[in-house]
Amino acid sequence: MKKKLLLAAVSLVALSAAAPALAADLAARPYTKAPPAAIAAVYDWSGFYIGLNGGGGSSHATWDFVGLGREGSHDATGGTVGGQIGYRWQSGQFVFGVEGQGNWADFSGDNTSALFATRNRTKIDAFGLITGQVGYAWNNVLLYVKGGAAVVSDKYEIYDLGGPLLASTSDTRWGGTVGAGLEYGFAPNWSVGVEYNHIFLADKDVTFAGFAGTERIRQDVDMGLVRLNYKFGGPLLGRY
Repeated sequence: MKKKLLLAAVSLVALSAAAPALAADLAARPYTKAPPAAIAAVYDWSGFYIGLNGGGGSSHATWDFVGLGREGSHDATGGTVGGQIGYRWQSGQFVFGVEGQGNWADFSGDNTSALFATRNRTKIDAFGLITGQVGYAWNNVLLYVKGGAAVVSDKYEIYDLGGPLLASTSDTRWGGTVGAGLEYGFAPNWSVGVEYNHIFLADKDVTFAGFAGTERIRQDVDMGLVRLNYKFGGPLLGRY
């Protein structure tokens, strides 16, 4: 009995001595840091931008010989290329902006006069737009409308039906413009878009040297453009 008690006592002492070592051998529970809160990237349309544009257009021109009547109408069509510079600021999802645009153009066309043995030709070789914008943004997609002033460089020519040029004159005309566009921010600071513009030029009395009488010419211009813009400044904001 004494031997059994002594053996039990020795076993308890041995287990007590081994317990700290066994606890030390157990792997400590790793500490896991809480994941950071997710940050949503929000596109910011605010800032100065500069860009290029290109496309096509058509100018509908009507010629009336003052005092006699209508000579006819034609569409002066062709291509255009140019650039724009502007500034936008964003408040919530609304975007406001101002922009200046200048383009070279080659919108030309003609028709045979209903009153004389001549052909009347109209050509637009340049135009400029000064506009304000109001838009609504869905993150990096912007839909906007625009409106303002337009200036157009026109050239008018009268040809004999046989071909020779009889008279020509140039004119700078002011009018108004309205339009709409859709723009997509596809990379940091870069956006691409499409835009439609209409220019109102109303009536203009034009006198040709060497011709007795005055032509009253009405013009309106429609055009579609593809635009590429680079915006200065950071395009993204962090929002929790």
